[in-house]
Amino acid sequence: MTDTFPITIYHNPDCGTSRNALAMIEAAGYAPTVVDYRKTGWTRPLLDELFAAMGAKPRDLLREKGTPAAELGLLAEGVSDDAIVAAMVAHPILVNRPIVTTPKGTKLGRPSEVVLSLLDRQPDHFTKEDGEIVRL
Repeated sequence: MTDTFPITIYHNPDCGTSRNALAMIEAAGYAPTVVDYRKTGWTRPLLDELFAAMGAKPRDLLREKGTPAAELGLLAEGVSDDAIVAAMVAHPILVNRPIVTTPKGTKLGRPSEVVLSLLDRQPDHFTKEDGEIVRL
């Protein structure tokens, strides 16, 4: 991170998409603040701030795969935003990742190339973990 262009990535190191997004940021020459949200958890105010910055609803960032979302009844129609956010605070893995915030905005980095639109400069080239070449 630099004082002139701070970057924060809410990261899950076990997620390939999140690792690729972080690697793209670093390949562009940035040293972002990395928040392993599974360890630090979420607060309601932080989630509300991120939702507002993205113009998103809690359901838009609810991760279903590999989470207790179904068991908690969060996938049913009519589940309130408050219930989803409360579950996200209680179970941080319910928030889809990575979320990247820079002076250019805040976005969910899915696919990982989305983060490139949030940077002031781009890496010269980038190859994902799976060998896919990202065309810049």
